[in-house]
Amino acid sequence: MSNQTETLTLMDKVRQMRLVSMFGEIIPLCVFFFAYEHGGLFYAAMATLSATVLSLVAYWLVEKRVARFVIFSTVLSGAMTITAVLVQEDLLIKVQPSVFSFVLSFVLLGGLMRNKAMMEVFFGTQFNLTPETWRLLSLRWGLFFLFAALANELAWRVLSEQHWVYFRVFVMPPLTGGFMLAMLPLTLRGTIAK
Repeated sequence: MSNQTETLTLMDKVRQMRLVSMFGEIIPLCVFFFAYEHGGLFYAAMATLSATVLSLVAYWLVEKRVARFVIFSTVLSGAMTITAVLVQEDLLIKVQPSVFSFVLSFVLLGGLMRNKAMMEVFFGTQFNLTPETWRLLSLRWGLFFLFAALANELAWRVLSEQHWVYFRVFVMPPLTGGFMLAMLPLTLRGTIAK
C-alpha cells in the first residue's frame, strides 16, 4: 500500500470517527440546552445523562468498541449528576465540567510526570501513534483541560445560571472542537503506518 493510499485511508478513518464523535457530543449538548429551557437544571442534567448513555450504547452496537476515555467520562458525569439530583444541589451540576476537566488534566499531566502518555491509554485502540506524539498530545490536552476547568469555575461564579448554560453549550464546545482540529496535524504526522 502506498503512503498516499495509507494517508487517505487514515483521513477517511479520522473523518468517520470525528463524525461519530461529533454526534456523540452534539446530541447530549442539544438535549441539555432544550431540557434546561423546558424543565430547569436538574431535568437537563438527567436528560443529558440519559442521552449520553444511549449514545454510548448506540456507538457500541455500531462499532463494537468504546474508547476508555468515553467510559471514564460517562461514569464520572453520571455519578455527579445522580448525586446532584438526589441531594438537590445545583452546584454539583455547575462544577461537574470543572471536576471532569481538573481530573483529566491531573491524569494527563500526572501521567507525563511518571513517563506515561495517558492519551495512549485512552485512545490507543483508535490510533497507532509514535510515543512522542502520544506524549505531546497528553501534554497539550492536559493543559487544555486545565484551562477548561478554570474557565468553567470563573463562568459559574460570575454568570447567571442561564448564561452559564449558554457558556457550557455555545462557548466551550466550539473551543474544544477548535483545539481538537488544531491537534489533527500532529496526530496525522505522528501516525505509524500498519
